[in-house]
Amino acid sequence: MENENSGQPYDLAVVGAGSAAEAAAAEARRRGKSVVLVERGLIGGTCSSVGCVPSKSLLAAAAVRATAEGSRFPGISTSAGPVDLAQLVADKDDMLAQVRQLHHVEKLAADDIDVLEGSAAFTGSPGRPVLVVTALDGTETRLVPDQIVIASGAQPVIPEIPGLRNTDYLTYASAMALDHVPESLLVIGGNAVGLEQAQLFARLGAKTTVVEIAPRIAPNEDPTLSTALEQALGEEGIAFRTATTLTRVQQTRTGVIATVVFAGETRTITAEKILIATGRLPATDGLNLAAVGVDTGRRGEVVVDEQLRTDNPRIWAAGDVTGNAQFVYAAHAQGTIAAANALGDEKDTLDYAALPRVTFTSPALAAVGMTPAEAEAAGQEYEYRELPMQFVPRAILERKANGVLKLISEPSTQRLLGVHMVGDEAGDIITAATYALTAGLTTQQLATTWAPAFTMGESLKLAAQLPPIAGQ
Repeated sequence: MENENSGQPYDLAVVGAGSAAEAAAAEARRRGKSVVLVERGLIGGTCSSVGCVPSKSLLAAAAVRATAEGSRFPGISTSAGPVDLAQLVADKDDMLAQVRQLHHVEKLAADDIDVLEGSAAFTGSPGRPVLVVTALDGTETRLVPDQIVIASGAQPVIPEIPGLRNTDYLTYASAMALDHVPESLLVIGGNAVGLEQAQLFARLGAKTTVVEIAPRIAPNEDPTLSTALEQALGEEGIAFRTATTLTRVQQTRTGVIATVVFAGETRTITAEKILIATGRLPATDGLNLAAVGVDTGRRGEVVVDEQLRTDNPRIWAAGDVTGNAQFVYAAHAQGTIAAANALGDEKDTLDYAALPRVTFTSPALAAVGMTPAEAEAAGQEYEYRELPMQFVPRAILERKANGVLKLISEPSTQRLLGVHMVGDEAGDIITAATYALTAGLTTQQLATTWAPAFTMGESLKLAAQLPPIAGQ
């Protein structure tokens, strides 16, 4: 059955209903334009439903158990019993349902944003792109909007490992829906998602091992941070196997047997569950982008210019589907820019030079700006300062002295180029560092600016007061 939507010619149609999509729709309504969102999954997208929000909720719960399991202070006795994960997950799901209803479903309705539930696919021609939305009952609705923003997000990468698809493997979404804590967990992937999930389940009671193909965990970060974070997480009992390749997985009655190769030697790792955290791919499957002249890249990402326009002048893209800066706050900014450029005379762009990033482990890893390696690649002279957390008064007093803070600056001007940290409250420190970097502050200014004593924020000032070390 087909429903021709010619009676309601929308100014903007958005494929997706996550952060980028909702931002694009909100910008369209701010301009008085009519807009429809097309979503085949849950309103709110990955972050609200199965990503950022639920993981931070469960990480907070796991932190409570970790504190109870091992008090940092003598004279205070605490203990932690087994976890009722089913109850914890049910509480998380109730919270997510409330957030989705209040902050997404009801907000969209209040803003007069229409929502069509179903899978979208392009048809027509590059000169007259048409969106066909197929609902679960097979009903088709044809949309012929003036402009279109693709914001369909991304999905987990499942590598082609022999035997893997015949196992009951987990992704970040299904892991956070388990009804019990596995006795042992093998995490494949040592970047942000894998590390967060590894610590989450380790703190809930699972014996956890992380396998990473790169020579170190957090391979895209400065090596100093990788070392500091691996040491901190290792002290909690998480085992790491870096420079290790997964070659085969076999399902057994009690779990899985993973075959890995390290330094030319073949070894096996057994676990009750295996969690795949090897990255995310843009979700463009089924969109039929070629029909309307929209080009995609090697990983399936929608190719856009700096203004987020595709090869088709009436189609734009924003968020994770572009494969660029896959953070919820970047997606929100991109959605706003894409809609503004599509519907107005603006030709705005985004500057990612001071885009921060956080891995929400404990201690957290956070960074903004250039690493030494990036400075060298860009031909940028640099110097750096390193402050171990064991010299930060607040970290000492709280018994949270794992980690390091690293400042990168330009020798001739002392202009700040980058800030990188593993430590307690690292995300908040990097937020302050982002402001400093954006404002063009120097290390001298950081070193002489007031900072309240006995705060983690004081670490920026203390690091800036150190003598610099010349870059290689």
